Amino acid sequence: MSNHVPEPVLQPTPILSLRPTQITLGMREVEIKRKTWSAHNPKKLDAFLAAHMVPVIMGPGEVPYLIDHHHLARALHDQGVASVFVTVVADMSGVDPDLFWNVMNFRGWTHPYDSKGRRRDQTDLPKTVQGMKDDPYRSLAGELRNIGGFAKDSTPYAEFLWADFLRGRIARKAIERDFDAALAEARQFAATKDANYLPGWCAPPAMDAKQAKGKKSKAAGQHEQKEPASTQ
Repeated sequence: MSNHVPEPVLQPTPILSLRPTQITLGMREVEIKRKTWSAHNPKKLDAFLAAHMVPVIMGPGEVPYLIDHHHLARALHDQGVASVFVTVVADMSGVDPDLFWNVMNFRGWTHPYDSKGRRRDQTDLPKTVQGMKDDPYRSLAGELRNIGGFAKDSTPYAEFLWADFLRGRIARKAIERDFDAALAEARQFAATKDANYLPGWCAPPAMDAKQAKGKKSKAAGQHEQKEPASTQ
């Protein structure tokens, strides 16, 4: 195994040869990326792909494992793009498979959780990006970050941690029925102390109007008690 400065692979790598390291993604986010891609000039395909290289780990048998940009890879595939350029973050092609997965899990390069937030075995990871399943909570978390609900963070799979936080607070049907309303609710949850352990949390605990009025009344009462008695 070797860890080194990421190396760009300038030869096109087939998207369907990239092995995902997560089970789910947010299809809403995929659709947004598809629309963005379709707006690009087809004649500038190579320039776009060169500017959006995807990071991979070379695993046993020289299989490239995708460790980021799953949404982009899926969007490009759905748009009919066959290949992308990759950046090799680490080469573990010669190590024992068990050691490979131990390292992958230890480094946080995998996220084997399904659309209900349940941890699954590594064998349940899809073989291609085409086999990845939709998790609407991942879409909700991604859009929450886009509107400033939390800051971008280097923690691996940070959006999935936020997705799990929202999973127990907002009904899936509510997201599917009215995404914008669910997003507004998610932003309120993101500003509470309950979320302060999550990566990128950037909102102080909000004090609602009732709490503020109560504190003000209490302070006023204490002030009145301290007033000296009249001598007249």
